[in-house]
Amino acid sequence: MERNRRSLAVPVLVCLLAVAGCGGVDEEPPQLRIEVVGTMPHDTKAFTQGLEVDGRVLYESTGMSGESGVRATDLGTGAELARAELPAPYFGEGVTRAGDTLWQITWKDRVAFARDPVTLAVRRQVTYEGEGWGLCTRAGRLVMSDGTDTLTFRDPETFAPTGTVTLRDRGGAHLNELDCAQDGSVYANDYPTDRILRIDPDSGEVLDVVDARGLLSPTERARTDVINGIAQLPGTDRFLVTGKYWPTVFEVRFVPV
Repeated sequence: MERNRRSLAVPVLVCLLAVAGCGGVDEEPPQLRIEVVGTMPHDTKAFTQGLEVDGRVLYESTGMSGESGVRATDLGTGAELARAELPAPYFGEGVTRAGDTLWQITWKDRVAFARDPVTLAVRRQVTYEGEGWGLCTRAGRLVMSDGTDTLTFRDPETFAPTGTVTLRDRGGAHLNELDCAQDGSVYANDYPTDRILRIDPDSGEVLDVVDARGLLSPTERARTDVINGIAQLPGTDRFLVTGKYWPTVFEVRFVPV
């Protein structure tokens, strides 16, 4: 009997060592910090809900009922190229370009607007279940958040759901604005914190956690709302980051702590 106890103890010890000391499920993802490399002014009346860069065009979707809309600006000059408003009671949320369509979602209205990416005119609208928070385009499909720790994938033509993935490492996160990065990962603002999560959308693993605190001064922070806007600059390792009512859009890199 004693021999049996010892033989059972060996595999149990190996399993415990594998989990505790060899990269088990409880291991924290790498921590990153923000390195600011540039700034540009931001409309302090914009309740930023979605941010996306397509070529030289910066798209921004804004929220609040009666104040929601979407705008397109030239990244080089800052000149406004087009603007469209959402009538009340619609509350604008995330925005992304998928082919020749610019999709804009709404919070609790359960309506997505398919827009012309140049004029921003509405071509059609579709309905969906649940809330809409963030939106981005990756590998021929849309990725959408709803304020939970789950991402929903959608068809870029019909907006129909095609699947979901739930975070494995940080259950309970509130995924907000999204950016589908060039490396295939998805960056997400974790509402209402100053964290940005880098996520593997195929597995739900959190690959990195970015500490975005300290971008605004205490005085500026008191006059603004949460960070909510992230968009990679194409062909670079840099991102644009801003927030609701923020006075500044920051051009940043995410670097190891």
